[in-house]
Amino acid sequence: MSNESYIAAVRASLWGTGRIETPVTDGLLAFHMHQGTGALVFPALLEDDNISLYARAQMKGACMRTMQQHVRLHHTLSQAWTALENAGIHAVLMKGAGLAAVYPSPEQREWGDIDLFVGKEQYHPACAVMRETFPCALKFDEELDHYKHYNLIADGISIEVHRVSIAFQHPLDEYHYETIEQEGMSHALPLTLDGLEVRVPEPTFNALFICLHSWEHMMTNGACLRQLCDHALLLHHYASAIDRPRLKRCLRVLHMTDVWHLFMAMEVHFLGLPEGEAPLYEPSVLPRAQRLMEDLLDGTLRTPATQPDTAKNRFVRKWRTMRERVANAWRMSVYSPAYARHMIITTWLHGLRRLFAGDRRWE
Repeated sequence: MSNESYIAAVRASLWGTGRIETPVTDGLLAFHMHQGTGALVFPALLEDDNISLYARAQMKGACMRTMQQHVRLHHTLSQAWTALENAGIHAVLMKGAGLAAVYPSPEQREWGDIDLFVGKEQYHPACAVMRETFPCALKFDEELDHYKHYNLIADGISIEVHRVSIAFQHPLDEYHYETIEQEGMSHALPLTLDGLEVRVPEPTFNALFICLHSWEHMMTNGACLRQLCDHALLLHHYASAIDRPRLKRCLRVLHMTDVWHLFMAMEVHFLGLPEGEAPLYEPSVLPRAQRLMEDLLDGTLRTPATQPDTAKNRFVRKWRTMRERVANAWRMSVYSPAYARHMIITTWLHGLRRLFAGDRRWE
């Protein structure tokens, strides 16, 4: 099954353009499960009367599991959100549940955890509230101020309490993003999810955040096609609310302009986002965007796996880590040379700062 067939199925499902003329094979089913788009595409594929009983059962089972997970997640979200509200902590719901609302049918968007942004001032009180609300939850992360979030698993559902939404290595990136984040989160919008009143990030900031989050996954553990679907539908849903001049300024100070161009090219040419709803669309990056999309679909975008460094000498470990990160930057230069250069500079600055830091609790 070609990548073009995969994309055609996703594109038709995103915009409800009618029957999907795509042969249903084991490869197609596996691909959509891996890319997180199964529940989005399978309902339309099931309209084909020629599908085998095995394939039909597989798709129905996947859709049923997604719907059941939605019920479990919403129950846990309601408990967590109500507890924070009762404690006077004003959280903002990020990613999964909030993004599901922009899909044609919310249950078509797979999500597996709950991300709650509370900010630095409310971080420790919010963590305490979560522990009190879910006393039997599994806890993995320490509640440290240099961590991006605190994590616990309640009733099999992962809850992440975020002190920041994105963690940057470069101090200037961190400084600029803190201002951007504060503005975006302080102007969060109300949203009703199955009777639960929550807040989601302001649209312009949310579009920036989802792009940053997806790019972060591309540079580390690999991304999936669902993240691009999220971004495209978010831009479509809030097309009239996106502040393009502000978005342009934010991208510039974070060195993300070229990366944003790649996302827009992929979402316009492969996922069908209308060009008029793609802020700062730049067609000249299409060859690089096409390669990025192909590698995303083929699974070759992932960072090569590395073994834990067991060297006893701290300086040796730090040197090897910086060398790996520089190599990763060169790997990403195929897609965005501009951001790769920024990554290399950031890696050296961050490495030196960590090398001579007095607080080494992360080691």
